Amino acid sequence: MTDAALSALILGVTLVLFVSERVRHDLVALIALFACLALGLVAPGQALRGFADPAVIAVAAILVVGRAVELSGIASGIARVAIPAKAPFFVRISALLVVAALLSAFMNNIAALVITMPVAAEIARAARKPAAATLMPLAFATILGGMTTLIGTPANLILSSVREDELGAPFGFFDMTGVGGMVALVGLLYLALIGWRLLPIRQSAEHNARPPWRVYELAVPRGFARQPLAALLPKLRAGSARLLALHRADERLPATPDLPLASGDRLLVISRNNQWVAAERTGLHSPADAASGRDWVTARVVVAHGSVLIGEGHEAIATHSGGALNVVAVGPGAVRLRLPLARMRIEPGDQLFLRGRAADLAPFLASARLLEIDRLDPVPVAPREAALTVTVFGVAILAIVAGGLSPAIAFLGAAALLALSRLIPPEEIYRSIDWSVIVLLAAMIPVGQSFETSGAAAIAASALGSALAGVPLIVVLAAICALTLFLSIFLNNVATAIIMGPLAIDVAALLGLPADAALTAVLIGASSDFLTPIGHQNNLLVMGPGGYRFTDYARMGAPLVIAVVATAAAMLTFTYG
Repeated sequence: MTDAALSALILGVTLVLFVSERVRHDLVALIALFACLALGLVAPGQALRGFADPAVIAVAAILVVGRAVELSGIASGIARVAIPAKAPFFVRISALLVVAALLSAFMNNIAALVITMPVAAEIARAARKPAAATLMPLAFATILGGMTTLIGTPANLILSSVREDELGAPFGFFDMTGVGGMVALVGLLYLALIGWRLLPIRQSAEHNARPPWRVYELAVPRGFARQPLAALLPKLRAGSARLLALHRADERLPATPDLPLASGDRLLVISRNNQWVAAERTGLHSPADAASGRDWVTARVVVAHGSVLIGEGHEAIATHSGGALNVVAVGPGAVRLRLPLARMRIEPGDQLFLRGRAADLAPFLASARLLEIDRLDPVPVAPREAALTVTVFGVAILAIVAGGLSPAIAFLGAAALLALSRLIPPEEIYRSIDWSVIVLLAAMIPVGQSFETSGAAAIAASALGSALAGVPLIVVLAAICALTLFLSIFLNNVATAIIMGPLAIDVAALLGLPADAALTAVLIGASSDFLTPIGHQNNLLVMGPGGYRFTDYARMGAPLVIAVVATAAAMLTFTYG
């Protein structure tokens, strides 16, 4: 059997294993690599070169930098500020999709989705629609945004590496923005105007439940001193909060409208919003500092019988956890007591909202016999850290665009600087890297190169070229994009890019087409699986929360696929024709 046939056989078996999902994708890639080694298609000295490939290093570094941006809270802050709170549903979902696409252009697609999912749920609830109306469009928007820059998705970096190997130079940071941006714009318009209407109305009690009620305190700042309570009540209503009691020092005062307020008064309120949102909307102050820790979460827990905390005050949480956790709110059972939080005692069945680092929660909850219900609240913005993180990120991009620095060096330097400055917690540096993706990339790179060096790619390109010979350029580019998209349904987009990149260049050479047009068609196709929940992680992530079925993706995604392929082919023909 020839080397070309062996390489094609290995690739075929690899494809079957990928599709079966019985073996992890990274392990499948390693199996393929060792098969190539055993058959002499990859030299032993070249087997591990994928781990040193600049594209792989760039992906790892970008994941670290993206995690730092996520933890800074700036991305979630932008999402909430940019999306109007009182606008109609169409305006809000349009703004959400645009923000999600922009975020995913410069950070990990999954992080962009996770950051904006709470906003999507809020928009659906406010419009009295199921979460399904916003979550799948949001997932698709984050995928569309990844097409627009070099770092939008790892597949783009892989294709840039292929271009450097085959043509002598990588893609520039914004080389794909013209075509990818137009494709994303058409896709976002479809999603906002038509796409969400094609989804079935299927309520999910678990995932469409409204946010839980919380009881907490808001403090009166100096600016409200000597104003009557009546002046504050409309602000509370605007913040979706209801006054339960007003306390001054240890005394509970009658909440009459003409009562003059004093600086430091504590208002006990109940709301579905957290206290930081309520404080922002009312102009009051939240005694619980949301920005006091990064990578912090709010966990809603229930006190189990036998807990060591029963009978103690809420400050016992901080004492028993060594100051790692604090009570920031309590459940609606506190309404009947109307006591200051400091005077309430913990009882079995109480709901508590604890805030602290996620790593500190699990051991404490187990030891204190607390049962976690869910985790809430976006990461708050820490202004100084956020500004420094964004500055480092911006300098890295500027170094690539204006300084000609490679993405691997620029983002590796940015990751090192963020770690040195402690702008990303030390424990998050390596945790933020998806090592399964790194292994998949590193193992598939020599496998993909063996497909080319063995002559199998040339044979496949010749067959594809013969089938496309004599047809208009727009049809050729549409066919390359569609073939890539079809493969991405069964493979992930990284493996698809590794296989299709060199093949597209060979086809372009045979047909006398611009190589960049063919490569960009692959770039768009590799990130366009809108037909199944398995082609992209973001599609899978929203399947449960949205209550979707497998066929729902094709229902909304099929028209989008047609629009993406047609727009990409038309734009590439206009640009390179």
